[in-house]
Amino acid sequence: MQMERLPVNGHDPEEDGEQYPKPPSQRKKIVVVGLGMVGIAFIEKLLKMDSKRREYDIVVIGEESHLAYNRVGLTSFFQHRKVENLYLNPRDWYANTPAGALNYHLNTMVTEIHTKEKLVSTSNGDTVPYDILILATGSDALLPRHTPGHDAKGVFVYRTIEDLQKLISYADTVKETTGAVVGGGLLGLEAAKAMMDLETFRQVKLIERNRWVLSRQLDADAGGMVVDLVRQLGLDVLLSKRVGKIEVDENNAVKGVVFEDGERMDCTCIMFAIGIRARDELARKAGIKCADRGGGIVIDGDLQTSEKDIYAIGECASWESETFGLIAPGIEMAEVLAFNLTQAKVHAPRKFKRPDLSTKLKLLGVEVASFGDFFADRDGPKSLPVRSHAAKKQANGTPGVQEQVKIITNGPTPPPVKALTYKDPFNSVYKKYLFTLDGKYLLGGMMIGDTKDYVKLVPMVKNQKPLEVPPSEFILGAAKDGEEGGDDLTDDTQICSCHNVTKGDVTKVVREGTCKSIGEVKSCTKAGTGCGGCMPLVQSIFNTQMKAMGNEVSNHLCPHFAHSRADLFNIISVKKIEDFQSVMKEAGKDPGSLGCEVCKPTIASILASLYNKHIMDKSLNGLQETNDKFLANIQRNGTFSVIPRVSAGEITPEKLIAMGTVAKKYNLYCKITGGQRIDLFGAKKQDLPDIWTELIAAGLESGHGYAKSLRTVKSCVGTTWCRFGIGDSVGMAVRLEERYKSIRSPHKIKGGVSGCVRECAEAQNKDFGLIATEKGFNVFVAGNGGSKPRHSELLAKDVPPDDVVPILDRYLMFYIRTADKLQRTARWMENLPGGINYLRQVILEDKLGICASLEDQMNALVGTFFCEWTAVLNDPKLRANFAQFANTTATLPVMENVEDRGQTRPAYWPHGKVTQDFRGTEWTSLAWQPMLETSYFVDKADLPNGASASLKRGDTMLALFYLKGKYYATQQMCPHKRAFVLADGLIGDTPTSALPLSDPKTGAAAGTSTSGSTSGLDTSSLYVSCPNHKRNFTLNGADAGKCSNDADVSIATFAVEAREDGWIYVKLPPVEELDAVLGTQKWMTKASETEDPFKKLDAKLKGMRSKKVVSGAGEMGRRVGGFEVKVGGEGGGGGIDW
Repeated sequence: MQMERLPVNGHDPEEDGEQYPKPPSQRKKIVVVGLGMVGIAFIEKLLKMDSKRREYDIVVIGEESHLAYNRVGLTSFFQHRKVENLYLNPRDWYANTPAGALNYHLNTMVTEIHTKEKLVSTSNGDTVPYDILILATGSDALLPRHTPGHDAKGVFVYRTIEDLQKLISYADTVKETTGAVVGGGLLGLEAAKAMMDLETFRQVKLIERNRWVLSRQLDADAGGMVVDLVRQLGLDVLLSKRVGKIEVDENNAVKGVVFEDGERMDCTCIMFAIGIRARDELARKAGIKCADRGGGIVIDGDLQTSEKDIYAIGECASWESETFGLIAPGIEMAEVLAFNLTQAKVHAPRKFKRPDLSTKLKLLGVEVASFGDFFADRDGPKSLPVRSHAAKKQANGTPGVQEQVKIITNGPTPPPVKALTYKDPFNSVYKKYLFTLDGKYLLGGMMIGDTKDYVKLVPMVKNQKPLEVPPSEFILGAAKDGEEGGDDLTDDTQICSCHNVTKGDVTKVVREGTCKSIGEVKSCTKAGTGCGGCMPLVQSIFNTQMKAMGNEVSNHLCPHFAHSRADLFNIISVKKIEDFQSVMKEAGKDPGSLGCEVCKPTIASILASLYNKHIMDKSLNGLQETNDKFLANIQRNGTFSVIPRVSAGEITPEKLIAMGTVAKKYNLYCKITGGQRIDLFGAKKQDLPDIWTELIAAGLESGHGYAKSLRTVKSCVGTTWCRFGIGDSVGMAVRLEERYKSIRSPHKIKGGVSGCVRECAEAQNKDFGLIATEKGFNVFVAGNGGSKPRHSELLAKDVPPDDVVPILDRYLMFYIRTADKLQRTARWMENLPGGINYLRQVILEDKLGICASLEDQMNALVGTFFCEWTAVLNDPKLRANFAQFANTTATLPVMENVEDRGQTRPAYWPHGKVTQDFRGTEWTSLAWQPMLETSYFVDKADLPNGASASLKRGDTMLALFYLKGKYYATQQMCPHKRAFVLADGLIGDTPTSALPLSDPKTGAAAGTSTSGSTSGLDTSSLYVSCPNHKRNFTLNGADAGKCSNDADVSIATFAVEAREDGWIYVKLPPVEELDAVLGTQKWMTKASETEDPFKKLDAKLKGMRSKKVVSGAGEMGRRVGGFEVKVGGEGGGGGIDW
């Protein structure tokens, strides 16, 4: 079996070879027939994927006179009447493609394909040669040519801009009459809205042959509800009606419709929206195989037609005897084909698979969605999950003889599906979810009115994983455990029927201080002393009242969890939970919550302490602080510091040279740390992988200086060199650092090993420290420096070297299990009941019987070590995260640098913060700008923290966030310290049902949903927490842009939307205006803004400095204050013994 060739460090090495990019004479010509949405999608993707190789030049031939436009958004044309507003790309986009890469022809029809000669002929007499031909001819709107009057004046279809322009012109000639739309599908409802938006017809009527509208997406109940809703909006809907003929006047203009049942209706204009037919006539003429039934050019999984080098994509293509009238399958075809033409040389080629036909639309103001196999209960499921054995068939998939007899006798077997239905006629909400018979798998469903769960349910169907909750929770929500709650009860509500006790009786005795415990409440009021059935409610009322009086002391992690960190550690460990969403679902207050900057890092740390997955793993990425997110320490100028591991401070000359070479190459500021390793400052995010590559090649690895984990184990040289050493401090320190490196903990951990009581390694102010004795080592724990230094305490004396590791294993794992969030070992020890004596009992005497468990857990954890830098370098997807901007390879400086003592460092921060009201900026105009392809977030859609990207627009940096189907955009700069870092901040939510979700003035929110809202987002205030100093800026609702914990600062927010063309658009002011307010050059910190803090001191020192005195040939002596000082016996004198 041949090994699949993989890219090296994220790219194909062939792309750097001499054969690429290809010269024009060696490029293949791709001719694309059709400049519609799918055609342009293919062109965009091919240009992007072929940008390095330049293997292809593209010629696209479009039949219409317009550039590619958004056919899905045709209805909006009635508001603005500007074709350019519908263009998927502006005209200059075509001109700005690489020379020769793209040529286009408009208003030109391809009339014939000459397959042998590889030519196409056009309507203007030209012939165009091709190497590869792509047919993206789309489809035509159906017109019932068998119906008398179909060719009358006033008969239209709803397909192109020309169709709409003709309708607009004609409508002006028949004002205040009745217009009709035939067809109650998606297109028909859109067409009806278009007619209503014209505001020229007195009345618009919708004619549908079925008993309800949207019959291809909805069942009778759902479709009937839509009918009721659109009728309330002014659309007259006629059901079960078929057009028999169209009546015309003497000018062959429409004057009415006669239905097949004989009824008649007056109207002057008819628009047919009864379906589409694939445009395959060009292929048929060329002898290319087309589907006999339903039409369409037959393709295989590679999008190849029956003719070599000819492909078909979009609505004109028939895959497995099926054509697709939705845009999403066409875009998927375009992406598969572009990938295979450009990447399949070094990657496994992709196959087009059955597309997801889920849809979520807003039709005439009505929210409608269908997803998955939404007619599985009617037609039987198209497929069943592998583990679902509800419907067993023979190997050939056909019923056996006995089963056939049963079908004849008893009728067809019901589909192996159960439906769960909710219908609320008061709020016009309908939901039907389809499950396997055992309720373990969701197959599909439909929604009317309330579609916010759509974005959650679609992945459940796609992934086909067993459900973790019973089906009823999809409609009713999870049953509340624990307290019943009494907040909604009035004081005169009886809560104990045995003794006629009211809620007011309980709150009164608590409020007055008569009762301070639940036992006292029972004694005073008799509540709960009868049958006891009221006690949960009594307890809840007591807790609520105590909390209202400020008497409740809680160790809850944050507003999202009613548990301490230690509680959560146990829950996660016992239940073996491995991702944040599952923790929130299992132990959080709101299962759909995003969490906050407190619980996310804490739970990520717990998960890492238990399982040690890569911190950038999809299930963990975005939970940790920015340092962990990019595996390096973020600095005040937005660059990062790189700290390779130098265990115990021991390093070879070769590694020192390698670090110096890297520092010189990337202009990094070097500093020896207090933990005996070298810190390389000033690394740009985009340079980090290359820096790591060179360091790893030299035998170095990540030092985890960015993590809440073991930092260093500091050591003196001990018996290795020192004449006073008693123990091999370096050897022990190396072993301890190598053992505990990378393990995550509630806070950072530092160790130290000293070779004697002189304590050169300062082991007694570390989280753990060893001092060598004649018999072994004294083990000290729970000390630290920092803002509140604490001397460590002696845990054990004269411990043999072989026993040191088991003791530290137990101590560290016990700390990891039981400490609070961000609690150093010093504070943990101070709060530990019994202090060091209790710890000795647990760790040394095994009082709790957990020592073996602690050791086993640590052994398992350290056995999972890997270098996180190396893992990134080996994963192109992870490596792709290290770029300054997601939408361009260009870069921007974020702070001026200055030269200081022979090295480069960032200019000092200016005093004060920027109090300019960015949130209230009044822009002169705003326009939608395509900023980033939606494909950027494809693999990030279900990240626990969502996903973010930094964007460049002119000289301005923007932050884009994607959270559970919604986009939000803000400025990138945090005004507190003018740091361009917001895209790297943690996202949190503040649960509150009272928050408005839109601006009361404009009705617009900062974030725009692409596929529906999600529980947890609808009733919460979302914010981004600046990674530098934790300023929290609101992303949504009326307070978007406000800082919740610093009223002096604010940020600008912008509306965002994802469109069908595969791009994310941000509504922005003109570039010049944007730069004038938010430009990087304007706000980046400059050296001239601050004064050198050492200016006066340097002047004073300069005046005190004496001249240098040369003593002898060795030039070693210096005269200080009239005395000549010589070094250690130099010059024959005694000197100073350094």
